[in-house]
Amino acid sequence: MDDQDRTETIIEVLGEAFADLMEADPAAFRGKYRKMAADPHSFYRGTACLFYADVTGSTGGSAGSQVWSEDFADERSGRIWIHGDLHIENFGTYLNSDGRFVFDVNDFDEAYLGRFTWDLQRFAASLALVGWQKALPDEDVRGLVERYLRAYLDQVDRYVESDEDDYALYLHNTSGPVHEVLLQAREQRRTDLLAANTTRGDQDHRTFRDDASVRRLDDKEREKVLQAYRDYLETIPDERRSPRDVFYELHDVVGKSGFGIGSAGLPAYNLLIEGQSQALDNDVVLSMKQANVPAVSRFVDTSEVDDYFDHEGHRTAVSQRALQVHTDPLLGHAAIDGVGYVVSEVSPYELDLDWSGITEPDEMGEVVELLGRATAKVHCASDEDSDQDLVDFQVEEAVVASVGDRRDELVSWVTDFATTYADRVRADHALFVEAFREGRIGISST
Repeated sequence: MDDQDRTETIIEVLGEAFADLMEADPAAFRGKYRKMAADPHSFYRGTACLFYADVTGSTGGSAGSQVWSEDFADERSGRIWIHGDLHIENFGTYLNSDGRFVFDVNDFDEAYLGRFTWDLQRFAASLALVGWQKALPDEDVRGLVERYLRAYLDQVDRYVESDEDDYALYLHNTSGPVHEVLLQAREQRRTDLLAANTTRGDQDHRTFRDDASVRRLDDKEREKVLQAYRDYLETIPDERRSPRDVFYELHDVVGKSGFGIGSAGLPAYNLLIEGQSQALDNDVVLSMKQANVPAVSRFVDTSEVDDYFDHEGHRTAVSQRALQVHTDPLLGHAAIDGVGYVVSEVSPYELDLDWSGITEPDEMGEVVELLGRATAKVHCASDEDSDQDLVDFQVEEAVVASVGDRRDELVSWVTDFATTYADRVRADHALFVEAFREGRIGISST
């Protein structure tokens, strides 16, 4: 496939994935695409749809016939819950429902059923891109990918060999940059989040501050959001529902904008609720964001999954509960005008791992080993022991059985894929930037 054909493929895949959102909010997508133009990894983060078009062979030509295909996943390990957009910046901290700080995979908007190898491939290519941007030699990049993969396989083995079903990365079992970000999360305060986003004014309770990132709703839109909030409350599992009725008292609601690359153009609202008591320092901010169609679902048979969910908000909430053992107790879903929304807390304790200061291969290796174990944890948590029944078998057993004695072959294949696909992404990034500058991406660049 020559550059001209590949450019047309990029334009076509992005157009099919984002046409409706582009039309609804062209300014948001101009911002999204300019952020994607910044560097190859930013482009990669915003193009999960292109990744799946390639790894499923949908793009055809050389992009679909090099090292993209494999036979390591079988009937079972080829339809597990996967994160769907696993890259190095989709890991961070949260305060789990047990009250402990955890470092884990985050952002489950793209979660779906698919091949376990797709998460490994997507992360590995992300790591290869960042390694290149940090000017690491190829040998070091390949070594980092291999360390991630072997940690993943080792953790899968631990699930098979023991009764351990609640592995997580905590303050007591981490070190290096991962431990440091957990310590930083521990220092965060809810009052600081509230002070930055709300005001007391003349009210006897907090309300949202009016700034450029929020908008006030007219009566019609506000009533739709209030009804969606009432519907959302019914989707919180009984075992996670607060016994205090005051907890869910709604104080204010606003439209919200200013999201990153992945959520550009998606309508969203912030809601302010009472919290555990009537004290002003423990109010809670909720995000109600329109859920998007996951990229992988555009390239696989979706019939069984579509019948299982009411809408994409329902799918996002269920998949996050499947992939996280102790997830946000406020996680739920609702619909507005038939469109699904996912609801979750805007938590002060959620911090992403900052890779800007992680530059040496040894330090990066310590981090990616933990990320490999975290990847295995989300895969193996999302099976017959979780609340959903789309995956009704033990994932760890399925992965071990499908890989068999070809572990070295799997590691070699994913590593080759990572470096080869990273080259493809860097070339695609240049083609994308040129096409966007020329106004060929479906929205005006001016």
